[in-house]
Amino acid sequence: MEHSIQCMEVEKQFTGDGITTNALHQVNLKLKKGEFVAVVGPSGSGKSTLLSLLGTLDRPTNGEILYGEQSVSKMKVNEIADFRFENIGFIFQQFHLLPTLTALENVMVPLFSRRVPYNKKERALQLLEQVGLKDKLNSLPSQLSGGQQQRVAIARALIHEPHWLLADEPTGNLDSETGEVIFQLVSQLNKEKGCGVIFVTHDPLLAGRADRIIEMKDGEIISDAAGER
Repeated sequence: MEHSIQCMEVEKQFTGDGITTNALHQVNLKLKKGEFVAVVGPSGSGKSTLLSLLGTLDRPTNGEILYGEQSVSKMKVNEIADFRFENIGFIFQQFHLLPTLTALENVMVPLFSRRVPYNKKERALQLLEQVGLKDKLNSLPSQLSGGQQQRVAIARALIHEPHWLLADEPTGNLDSETGEVIFQLVSQLNKEKGCGVIFVTHDPLLAGRADRIIEMKDGEIISDAAGER
């Protein structure tokens, strides 16, 4: 399957208390395999909603999302779960690590109920070494700094070798120095593994270093420009 992404007239509406909110309005977007893309805009502009739809965590109200020639908008629930496992990794602002599991176990979580053609523990060990946590394998999240927890989350997102890595404010809970380290790590993984990256950020300096900067406002894309990378 070709690993490009295309949004065609994508809309997302939320209804609550009798009020309908248009979170996304007729979004058209094409993303090439391996691109490093920043999504920026004020709070409430639709950034996280777009990321959620691209990551198949939610479905559009109208429109279609294609991965290559495959429409994920029309997949059944069980098909979506398998597709997500095979293609997409997530990094969130909140690290979402399980507090009773070690770093090594947290990285292996996406594989717990999956049969895979490789040794799960060896893959997790390799990734933790790659993100600089070889000496923290048996540490619990409470024993790790924020930056270290985010590194564990990155390793977990990569455990199944996704074609796209989606990151929602991945440096938002970190100090600027640690955030820079995390950004460099994700950028390096993008270059070395060819994994496409879409990251939402409020930091214009980080966004400017992407291949491409997509700016959103009021649920629409108002700018799509090249970055400095």
